[in-house]
Order: sequence, then structure tokens, then C-alpha cells
Amino acid sequence: YVPKVACSNWKRVLKVLDGVLESVDVKGKMDHMSDLVFLADMKPEEISYRLKHYYKFIFVRNPVERLLSAYRNKFGEIKEYQQKYGVEIIRRYRKNGGNSAGDDVTFSEFLQYLLDEDVERMNEHWMPIYNLCQPCAVRYDFIGSYERLRADANHVLEHIQSPSFVRFPERQAWYKPVTAETLHYYLCNTPRRLIQEILPKYILDFSLFAYPLPNITSEFCRQ
Repeated sequence: YVPKVACSNWKRVLKVLDGVLESVDVKGKMDHMSDLVFLADMKPEEISYRLKHYYKFIFVRNPVERLLSAYRNKFGEIKEYQQKYGVEIIRRYRKNGGNSAGDDVTFSEFLQYLLDEDVERMNEHWMPIYNLCQPCAVRYDFIGSYERLRADANHVLEHIQSPSFVRFPERQAWYKPVTAETLHYYLCNTPRRLIQEILPKYILDFSLFAYPLPNITSEFCRQ
């Protein structure tokens, strides 16, 4: 699964299909581990069989939007991330930041942290999709996108002959989407150098999934 690409709602669907959740509309945050089976839980021959014979799909998202979504969610709302990552980021990149609770990390500080991180050691919420899902090693049957989420999700459900009562859930009311205006604000208020330097770490996501590189021209930012 790819964090920040509607993976919580996909897990709701899987749990309903498996009979451990009554409805996709059940309120509350998703438990991302319970009642789910992961490939890592299986024996090598079981993994091999599933990779060869099971229907495999992933959902992808514009890499910059995904990073911004992770930043706003984890450092703006989740105390565990503020304490585990935020405090460390501020300690590294801000003078006299020792008293911070980690809840005031700037987007620029976050990007600088990503620049200094080894991709293979990144947290899954900002690790490139390429590294998470190995699309050159796994033959996915379908690649859906966050931008066409409703239509692509329906395509998957139809393909697996999901019962008619199982549908892809609506976005949770508490979720704060990344709008075009929000993306424009962050791109244009972040040092251009940081944007340019972070792109190579995510270049395979841009190229493999056909996303354009972000527009950070002066003309775009004046709009």
C-alpha cells in the first residue's frame, strides 16, 4: 500500500470484503495493522504464488502533492510524528530550536531533512513509491491514480467482482485535502533550490507514473 494515496480507505474496503468490518462507512481512524495479512507474514513460496497469480494493483499520486500531504498531516496533526521526527528535524536545522515540541517544522526544514535521508531508510509516508512498491520487480495488473481515484477504484472493484454493496468510501470529513491553491502557496514560498534538489530523489515516481515536474517559475508564482 502507498501511504497518503487513500490507503486507509482501501484497507476499509479490504476489511469489509474479508468480513471483519461491517461497512466502509464505519467512523473513526483506521487501524492499519489489525485484521490485515501482509506478504511479509508469509513463507517465501506463499509470497511467490501470490505475486504470480493474484490480482495486483497500486495507486499513485503526484510526488510533490504526496509529500505536502504527509507534511501537513504528520507534523500538523500527529503528536507521535512531531515528537519522533519533528523534534529531530528542528534540532538539526534550526539554531536555538532545542525547546521545540516538534509541531512547528517548516516545509523547507522537512525538505532539507529528506535531502539528507537515505531513501531506503525513509518513513513509508514519504518514501518514494518506487522504493515502496518495486514496480519494476512486481508485475502490477493495474496502476490507479489519486487524481482519478473514484473511477479507478470502481474499475478495481468491478474487476475483482466485488459485491454490489461494497463501494469505495467517501473522503473522511476530518481530512484536509491538498488543493491547487495550497500546492501553489507551498511551492512558491519554499526556496527554489530545495525544490530543485529534492526532485532527483523522486524522479522515478515522476517518470514511471507520468507526472510533470512542479512548476516553480517566477511567472507561475506571480499568479
